[in-house]
Amino acid sequence: METTKVAFVGVGDISGIYLENLTKLFKQIEVVGLCDLIREKAERAQERYGIPKIYDTMYDAFADEEVDIILNLTRPYEHFEVTKAALEAGKHVYSEKPLGASKEEGEQLVALAKEKGLCIGGAPDTFLGASIQTCRKLIDEGFIGEPVGFTASMICRGHESWHPSPEFYYKFGGGPMLDMGPYYITALINLLGRVKAVTSVARSAFKQRVITSQPLAGTIVDVDVPTYVTGILEMDSGAVGTLFTTFDVVYNEQARFEVYGSEGTLIVPDPNFFGNKIYLLRPESGEYLEMPLLFDYKENSRGLGLADMAAALKNNRPIRANMEQTFHVLDVMTAFERSSDKQAREEITSPFTRQAPMEKPKVLGIFER
Repeated sequence: METTKVAFVGVGDISGIYLENLTKLFKQIEVVGLCDLIREKAERAQERYGIPKIYDTMYDAFADEEVDIILNLTRPYEHFEVTKAALEAGKHVYSEKPLGASKEEGEQLVALAKEKGLCIGGAPDTFLGASIQTCRKLIDEGFIGEPVGFTASMICRGHESWHPSPEFYYKFGGGPMLDMGPYYITALINLLGRVKAVTSVARSAFKQRVITSQPLAGTIVDVDVPTYVTGILEMDSGAVGTLFTTFDVVYNEQARFEVYGSEGTLIVPDPNFFGNKIYLLRPESGEYLEMPLLFDYKENSRGLGLADMAAALKNNRPIRANMEQTFHVLDVMTAFERSSDKQAREEITSPFTRQAPMEKPKVLGIFER
């Protein structure tokens, strides 16, 4: 079987599930090398997953003629420099979310990729999983009638109580919108299409945070980004809804996502996951009924977007998690702060077109085209 060869830049917390899936589930991907600033992380992953190479620097990975795609798993504020350097070296890139830490960074990366004739794919890829793909089918086939609105929220008290190194969540490129917003906005635009405008208020309820998790318990972190972000989104379709993300609130349920139509309401599961329960309310039943998941990839299938990108490049078809999508998501997320700063509605200028829905594979993990 012909494979697409991938090199990791960054072997941190998220790399484990990528390595697990790319070496065991997605057979058309071959991980040929790893690079991390802390070499021991790469060495441990190499030993566990049998990866052939460790690169001393990311530039060594970029120079490896065997590598087709660079997988950028660095911290959010590092995404821009790593992706830019990989593109300049002539490599396609698949990046963890977000594409960049600002709209300007995203614009530069998209322009560079187009100039070089290269592709950027990007997380999150949860929208390709069973839950969101089933929700899309239900909406597209009229189960809620004409979509008229939605509400979505990600509510928690922050990551300093459990994450081993949470400081970056409160620095440039962090915050609840850039951290968790990609899941919600990516799902939203795949369900309802392009965002037209954002009107928002964004602030920080706490100017400092105290880390209580090990090994940095007791460390005080200055908060440099908004941590309470709420706003109204207008869609090209005419649907209007709200999105709220925060690290400032004590709450017993993190995720809420509902889409309202002229003939029903759809409860969309947490878009951070691939295969949770979906509920549909229609007047005929008068109650929420659980809907069956109609697509594959119900388990944690991170790497699915990269596998789709590899297949798309081989077969000369559109990439589902493409750079138009990841840039539109970045444009929308950063529009919340732009709108709040100027206390006015922010028009979204970036284009977005939904790609084809997922197809049911004959063999899980194999893309036939």
